[in-house]
Amino acid sequence: MRIRKDKDFISIFDEATGQYIRSGTFQDGKEIAQDPFMASFPELLDVGVMGHCIHGKSGLCLKAGVECYQDGLHAGAPNMALEDFREIVRQCIGNTYQIALGGCGDPDQHEHFPEILELCRRAGIVPNFTTSGLGMTLELARLCKEYCGAVAVSWYRSPYTLKAIDCLLRAGVRTNIHYVVSKGTIDEAVTRLREDSFPAGANAIVFLLHKPVGLGSQQQVLRADDPKVKEFLSLACAGGHRYKIGFDSCTIPGLVAQSSEIDMDSVDTCEGGRWSAYITADMKMLPCSFDNQQQRWAVDLRNHTIQEAWDSPVFEEFREHFRRSCPECEHRQACMGGCPICPEIVLCDKHTA
Repeated sequence: MRIRKDKDFISIFDEATGQYIRSGTFQDGKEIAQDPFMASFPELLDVGVMGHCIHGKSGLCLKAGVECYQDGLHAGAPNMALEDFREIVRQCIGNTYQIALGGCGDPDQHEHFPEILELCRRAGIVPNFTTSGLGMTLELARLCKEYCGAVAVSWYRSPYTLKAIDCLLRAGVRTNIHYVVSKGTIDEAVTRLREDSFPAGANAIVFLLHKPVGLGSQQQVLRADDPKVKEFLSLACAGGHRYKIGFDSCTIPGLVAQSSEIDMDSVDTCEGGRWSAYITADMKMLPCSFDNQQQRWAVDLRNHTIQEAWDSPVFEEFREHFRRSCPECEHRQACMGGCPICPEIVLCDKHTA
């Protein structure tokens, strides 16, 4: 278990269970009810080790009903060099709890995947990742069991999806399912929640909002006034499922605005630029991976350290959205106006940010 004292709060992370606890803000040596706004260094880093997708040309994600926000159909950049990853880990020692491996493709197909996992653990950092599952093998699953905190399999509605989940579960890996919710997939989500028909043994079903980034189309963006959204959130938050239910932080405005069945102390809004950051395969650091196409808030780590990027005016500009959004809303502290990159995904009809 790791305990970290930041400038005005304390955080605790259990590497074995993934449990994370954060205190309120301290003022004059006393804890107050106000949540701290940000960490002095990213506690979670999303590292895009994959510069291209080996399944991209086949349109694997599109065939599965998922529109890749990394634009894997066209991306062809090199994967992150092992030495670059080594340098990221070196700078994170003592500050970062977890590294989520990602990028444009399945991280388990990176040419230095075993070394990447080992580098993380040797530095006291827990690695996690999401995969389509197409290339998952029992050997890889055993590697995940040895090094990873958890592995998520994207819900690609294919035999290889179920095979990968089964493979990971048999190896004893804490396995989650990542489900992208869009106009085209929300009906299935509602049905599966009502029938509890996701694969048995999964640790959690984590619902991710569709974003109009990369291959993501505007036509698939959910709207706050869609009655299906209300039904979906109600079912997901109702409890009684045989697996845990989770959401990405992009969904929090919808939960705050549309669900009365969830404990608001159990959720946290967008952590981009406040608690986490994304690093591309070619070493650009961004507050969030959904800025991977335009790179409006990018800082080049060839010329700057992670700490310098975190403290940069570019990242401060991104954070200003959270400081200033929806000033009159009673729920402002709970969601801070939602996404600065794709405001159209914010599931709140009172949204004014």
